[in-house]
Amino acid sequence: MAFQGGAPVVSYLRAYEPLDVFDDADQLAILEQRSRKRYETEELDRRASMNRTLRPLSDPYPRPGQDLFRVLLYPSAEGIPTPYYCPNQLLVRSTLAAETLAETISGPLLDVLLPESAREAHRDRLDADQLVDSLAKVHTRSAIWGIPFGWFVLFHEDDQAELVEEDGRIHTVRLAAPVHQCMERARFAVASLAVAAPELDLLEELTDLVEWLSAFDDGAILELDYGWLADLVYPDDSPMDVRHGIEALADGDMTGAAAAYRRMAQRWIPVRQLARSN
Repeated sequence: MAFQGGAPVVSYLRAYEPLDVFDDADQLAILEQRSRKRYETEELDRRASMNRTLRPLSDPYPRPGQDLFRVLLYPSAEGIPTPYYCPNQLLVRSTLAAETLAETISGPLLDVLLPESAREAHRDRLDADQLVDSLAKVHTRSAIWGIPFGWFVLFHEDDQAELVEEDGRIHTVRLAAPVHQCMERARFAVASLAVAAPELDLLEELTDLVEWLSAFDDGAILELDYGWLADLVYPDDSPMDVRHGIEALADGDMTGAAAAYRRMAQRWIPVRQLARSN
């Protein structure tokens, strides 16, 4: 089960910023795309991904062109739905993904997936200055067949939630919260774990998330997009379970922490088993 509805089983953490944060070229692209529905943007992105995968020549890299922008409506202080924007940044994200893949595998398999000729052509197409600027501020993080537990720290169960379903299937669930609020939650968790459980990998993950979030505008909005995983786990109490687990550790309540971890494991281990059986 690698694909459902033609889409890979991937979750996303995206930062959306106000229009005036972007440069003139990006603002022009945003204005051209702002009336497009979210499902239309997702379909354009999915279709382009499939086309790259199915090319006669083995070259999965995207070509330079106008970037896609996702639009998120989030209430202002006055309760007015306000648009925020997230660039797809496909070129830089593909470059990073390829580098990660090259560090994971090597030899003939790498040459099949990413032929040297394709890698060289991609390097030649890249604008070095644009790549450096994008690397300093990558708006999207992704995870395959799961959601990193650190992401759940950033959200609470009462945050804005959007359920997208059709024909009895959940296509995705999207949680959204202000970036400054997400950073406060992450910093509280870092402070708690640094004292109670400094050996946990979650502490390093959260420290990295705080650094990443600090690159965005104070008025930015963060979105957790479950993708097709939502159909496997929703309704999902993971944000609450992670928070209770950290609070239990901070209070020295090992029984409570173990119970929270057990609930998370029961929910997500079957998902990871599906990934291994794929």
